[in-house]
Amino acid sequence: MGNPSSRLHCLIKRCPNFYRKPHFLLGLAKDEKPIFNTVFCDQMVSPFSQTKQFSVGANDTFIDPIPVVAATRSPLDSSPTIDAGSSIRKPISLWPGMYHSPVTNALWEARSSIFERFSDAPVDPTAQSDLITKTPSKSRTSVLYKFSSDYVLREQYRNPWNEIRMGKLLEDLDALAGTISFKHCSSNDGTTRPLILVTASVDKMLLKKPIRVDTDLKIEGAVTWVGRSSMEIQLEVMQSSPEASSTSESLALTANFTFVARDSKTGKSAPINQISPETEAEKLLWEEAEERNKMRKVKRGERKKEIQGEEVNRLNELLAESRIFCDMPALADRDSSLIKDTCLQNSLICQPQQRNIHGRIFGGFLMRRAFELAYATAYAFAGSAPCFVEVDHVDFLKPVDVGNFLRLKSCVLYTELENLSKPLINVEVVAHVMRPELRSSEVSNNFYFTFTVHQDSLKNGARVRNVVPGTEEEARRVIERMDAENSCS
Repeated sequence: MGNPSSRLHCLIKRCPNFYRKPHFLLGLAKDEKPIFNTVFCDQMVSPFSQTKQFSVGANDTFIDPIPVVAATRSPLDSSPTIDAGSSIRKPISLWPGMYHSPVTNALWEARSSIFERFSDAPVDPTAQSDLITKTPSKSRTSVLYKFSSDYVLREQYRNPWNEIRMGKLLEDLDALAGTISFKHCSSNDGTTRPLILVTASVDKMLLKKPIRVDTDLKIEGAVTWVGRSSMEIQLEVMQSSPEASSTSESLALTANFTFVARDSKTGKSAPINQISPETEAEKLLWEEAEERNKMRKVKRGERKKEIQGEEVNRLNELLAESRIFCDMPALADRDSSLIKDTCLQNSLICQPQQRNIHGRIFGGFLMRRAFELAYATAYAFAGSAPCFVEVDHVDFLKPVDVGNFLRLKSCVLYTELENLSKPLINVEVVAHVMRPELRSSEVSNNFYFTFTVHQDSLKNGARVRNVVPGTEEEARRVIERMDAENSCS
């Protein structure tokens, strides 16, 4: 195999610029200006790629990387499938314990190439005045996970029960959605001031079938709807199996991300390129997204209604059992548990390595940490490894900055035990951004995950317990979540 240090030395000699630009990994250009003062480019060149030119348009020529490199083409056109694994990159950044997943590494490398190419662009280019119209195919991007043949890649996504780590997959979905939004918003000539693109919300994601960690997996997505300054990106997670006879049977999960654009100088909402669906399927996706956007606006406009009349009775019913726990604990139902007894939490300081290109904490990182805490909460409550079912709509309420003190609190909010063979465990995770210097604490996200348990774990009389609120505030949260679930079903 040879000496690893000598191999690394050879790589550095071949690609000196790649290893001498740590400012790029830090999101800064050579002159230490923020990278959102740079602009997009028409070419992206991987330092390890063997170049093979091909024509996309009349005046556009791009570089096609070799397959083993995380291959991404121009941000202005649809890309060939990105390979989630790279044999060249593995000794450096794919060993277990590294923060970035192979996919986020590949997508960051693609974005970095865009900014590096134009690091000497004008500091204050004019704002975009002439918007262009693009088709969904221009932003379409796919990522391939070769789990069946790539052992190291498989190890990155395997949990202790030889199942897929859903938290890492959620992280990858957000990263891919961000790259797709970049591709749609880029200009043709590279003279436009780049926009700050951030995740605004994620619609409910329902797992349609289990995802295996030993079978190749593909994620594909594109921009499906555009407003004035927001866009929706739909991603599909697909995994073939011997029994799957059609594409629909290979579909494991669909995710809809909403991104919003801000002017990098003023911070105000900025207009983005419009979209022109071509096929009947693309037109249908646009109509569905338009309807979802209208519903989101209606929900934002609704004020929280007072709980009164009949709903007071619902509060009392929920609190009846908790009063027995508090007043007569010896007589409390042993198959029930108080919400407060299911709580877990963890805290962390947000590090620079976890930020996006705009200097704020990567949304996918927050989703992964929230999922992993929710998983642990369900595991500790059920007494067996849980199975992921769905994640409900997520709104990103407050930005999270490098250096912030992030505190995640979780609890089992309620359980659904009507189907004893598939009990549902609903877990709430609340992310608080704390600034000790300012003595402030704000909620940045509310996450809601649903899990179940393997049927084997319910043998020999084992069962998932009921959960009851112990306070009126907890009871109100339970009612709000149940009503939200019913409104979506």
